[in-house]
Amino acid sequence: MPAPIRLRELIRTIRTARTQAEEREMIQKECAAIRSSFREEDNTYRCRNVAKLLYMHMLGYPAHFGQLECLKLIASQKFTDKRIGYLGAMLLLDERQDVHLLMTNCIKNDLNHSTQYVQGLALCTLGCMGSSEMCRDLAGEVEKLLKTSNSYLRKKAALCAVHVIRKVPELMEMFLPATKNLLNEKNHGVLHTSVVLLTEMCERSPDMLAHFRKLVPQLVRILKNLIMSGYSPEHDVSGISDPFLQVRILRLLRILGRNDDDSSEAMNDILAQVATNTETSKNVGNAILYETVLTIMDIKSESGLRVLAINILGRFLLNNDKNIRYVALTSLLKTVQTDHNAVQRHRSTIVDCLKDLDVSIKRRAMELSFALVNGNNIRGMMKELLYFLDSCEPEFKADCASGIFLAAEKYAPSKRWHIDTIMRVLTTAGSYVRDDAVPNLIQLITNSVEMHAYTVQRLYKAILGDYSQQPLVQVAAWCIGEYGDLLVSGQCEEEEPIQVTEDEVLDILESVLISNMSTSVTRGYALTAIMKLSTRFTCTVNRIKKVVSIYGSSIDVELQQRAVEYNALFKKYDHMRSALLERMPVMEKVTTNGPTEIVQTNGETEPAPLETKPPPSGPQPTSQANDLLDLLGGNDITPVIPTAPTSKPASAGGELLDLLGDINLTGTPAAAPAPSSVPQISQPSFLLDGLSSGPLFNDIATGIPSITAYSKNGLKIEFTFERSNTNPSVTVITIQASNSTELDMTDFVFQAAVPKTFQLQLLSPSSSIVPAFNTGTITQVIKVLNPQKQQLRMRIKLTYNHKGSAMQDLAEVNNFPPQSWQ
Repeated sequence: MPAPIRLRELIRTIRTARTQAEEREMIQKECAAIRSSFREEDNTYRCRNVAKLLYMHMLGYPAHFGQLECLKLIASQKFTDKRIGYLGAMLLLDERQDVHLLMTNCIKNDLNHSTQYVQGLALCTLGCMGSSEMCRDLAGEVEKLLKTSNSYLRKKAALCAVHVIRKVPELMEMFLPATKNLLNEKNHGVLHTSVVLLTEMCERSPDMLAHFRKLVPQLVRILKNLIMSGYSPEHDVSGISDPFLQVRILRLLRILGRNDDDSSEAMNDILAQVATNTETSKNVGNAILYETVLTIMDIKSESGLRVLAINILGRFLLNNDKNIRYVALTSLLKTVQTDHNAVQRHRSTIVDCLKDLDVSIKRRAMELSFALVNGNNIRGMMKELLYFLDSCEPEFKADCASGIFLAAEKYAPSKRWHIDTIMRVLTTAGSYVRDDAVPNLIQLITNSVEMHAYTVQRLYKAILGDYSQQPLVQVAAWCIGEYGDLLVSGQCEEEEPIQVTEDEVLDILESVLISNMSTSVTRGYALTAIMKLSTRFTCTVNRIKKVVSIYGSSIDVELQQRAVEYNALFKKYDHMRSALLERMPVMEKVTTNGPTEIVQTNGETEPAPLETKPPPSGPQPTSQANDLLDLLGGNDITPVIPTAPTSKPASAGGELLDLLGDINLTGTPAAAPAPSSVPQISQPSFLLDGLSSGPLFNDIATGIPSITAYSKNGLKIEFTFERSNTNPSVTVITIQASNSTELDMTDFVFQAAVPKTFQLQLLSPSSSIVPAFNTGTITQVIKVLNPQKQQLRMRIKLTYNHKGSAMQDLAEVNNFPPQSWQ
C-alpha cells in the first residue's frame, strides 16, 4: 500500500472543501483508508493514522474505531507512539467504556518508567480519565511520585492526586504524609498544584480541614511574599506577580478561615494588604480583589475589613466591564443581609444599574434594590422601582410587581400610600401580577375602613374606558359592588369628590361584561358587583334585574350559573337578598403551616372569584336555612355537624357560595376544624348522642370488614367501621389515606355528603400531608347516624396538591358492608 498522507496534508485538503458535503466525502474516504490500514496491522503508520483520526474527532466525526489502536500505541516503546496513544485515550476513551480498563497495566508500567516524560504522560492520562477502579489500583504509584525530588513529576502527581481523591475520597489519607513539605517547595508549578491539592482535601474532609488549619501562617507568608516581591517576568501578568497563585491561596484561606476565629484573625492583616495594594486598572487585579472580597465575607473578619470589601464591590459597580458589574451585584446581594448598612451607602449606584442595557445586570440590580428597601427609604426606593416597572422589559414586570407588593405590605408608611402604590402597579403592569394580587388588594381595601370612599373613587376613574389591565378591573368591580353607595353619594374627603349617578356606575359594569378584553373571571366579578348594587342603589333595581336575567342564557357556564341563582334571589328568595348581599366584614390574615393565606371571618379559606359573602345580622332560623338548601338543589344532602360550636355566627351567604362553587359536598379542611358551612340548626337530642367531643364510645363493637373507597393516581382511601352498643344507630367510619407515589401530597382535604335521611359528622384529620412511598397515612373519623337502618350511600370529594399541581376528584361509595348499616 502507498504511504498514507500526513496530518498536515489532510488538514490542508479538508480546508479546501467548499461545502459540508464535500468535506464529509473527504473525511469518509480518509476514514476508509485508515480502517484498511488498521485491519492490516500496519505498525509503521499507526501513529500517523491515529493522529489524523483525532483531528477528525475534533471536527465532530465518529472516531470510536480507533480506541484499540490507541492502546497499541500506548504499549509501544517509542515515545512518539506513546504520546499520540495517550492523547487518543484522553480524547476517545472515558470510564463508561470497559476498554479503558485494559490501559491499567500499561499506565502502571509507565508510572515506573525511567524517563520522566513517559511518567508525565501516564500521570496526565490517569488524572484526566481514570476511573475509580484505576485510581484504586494506581494510587500507590501516584503517592510515590508525589514524594520524588523531581519537580516536573511532583506537580503532575499533585494534580493526578486531586483526580484520585475526587474519584475515591477514602484514599485521601494515603496522600497526607506527602503533603507535609509541599508548601516549602520553591518551584512555582509544584507550589501551585500543592495549593490545589490541599484545597480539594479540605473541601472534602472536616478532619483534613482541622489538620491543615495550622498551615495558615505559612500560606499568609507565601501570599505576602508574592505581594511585596518585585517584578518577576516569569510569572508576571499585567504588572501583577503570579495572580493565579494568589487567587488559589486566597481560596484556600477562605476555606481554612470559615467558622474559625484563630485562623480568621491570622489572615486579617494580609487580606487588608491585598485589598489596598492591588492595582485595579486591569482585569487581573480585579480578579484578585474579587477573591479577596469573597474571602473577607466568608471568614470571621473584622467589621472594618468587611466595610472595605463592600466598598471594593461598590467601586466595581462603576467599572465599564459588564462582567465586573455583574459579579459585584451578585456579591452584594449575598452580603446585604449581614452588612445592610454598608451596602446601603452604595444605594444610588445600585439604582443606576437598573438603567443598564444588559438584562442580567438589570435583574441583579432589581433584586438587590428590593433587598435594600426599609422603612426609612421606602418612598424613594418605590419611586425608582415604579419608574423601572414602567419602562422595563416584559420579562421583568412580574417579578418587579411581586417585589413591590411585598415591600409595600411590609414597610408602607400609611394605608393610603399602600393602596395608591398597589393601584399604580396594577395600572402599569396589571397583566403581569401574580394571581394572589387581586385578593390581597381586596383584603387591604376591606380592612381600611376610612379609605373606602377614596379607594372606590380612584378605582372608578382608573377603569374609565380602559379594561386592558384585568386585575385592576376585577378589584374595581369588587369595590364598586361593595361601596357603590359611597361612590354615588360623593362622600370622599381625601380628594375632590366626583359626581356619578347610579346609571353611570351600571354603564361601566355593563361595559365590562360585554368588553372583548374581559376574561370569564372579570365578567364574574362584574355580574356579582351589579347584583350587590341591587341592595345599595334604590332607583335602578329593575335595570339590574334585566341585566341579570339576560345572562341567565349566557354561553359562559359560570356566568349563566351565577345569573340563574341571582334571578332566584330576586324572585323566590327576595326576602333573603338584603342579608345575603350585605357588605363584607373585615378580613383576617393568618399564617398557617404553609405560606400566608387570606382567611375571611365567614370561614372561607381561599379567595374565590365570587366575593359575595356578607355576614348575617344574627343566627338564621331553621326554615330559612332549609330554604337555602332547597334553593341550591340540596334536597338530598345533609349538612355536616361541626365537632365544636363556633363562636362566629354562620353566614347564609357563605353557604350559598360554598354549594354554588363546589357542588353538594361539604367537609373539613386538613389545616384545622372548619366552622359549620350551613346555618346553625338546633338538632334533636338523639342526634348528638354518642357524638360528643369526648371519648368516642364506651363500648365499641368491631368485626365489620373494611373497604377500599377510592384508589386512583397513587392515592388510596380505605374505610374501617365500628358500631356502638350504646347507640346502635351510630356508625363510626375511620378513613385512612395513603400515597404510593414518590412525592408527598400536600393540602389534603376530604369532604363527604350523605342523603338527608342520615346525619353526618366529620372530625378533624390527623394531618394535611399524605407522605410518599406509603410511609405514613392520614386518618380522619366520620360519624354517621342512621336511625332508619337504610343502606348507606356517600359521595366524597378529594382535593390536594401533587407535583406542583392542584388535584380534585369526585367519587361515590356504594359498597358499604351490610354490617355497617343494618
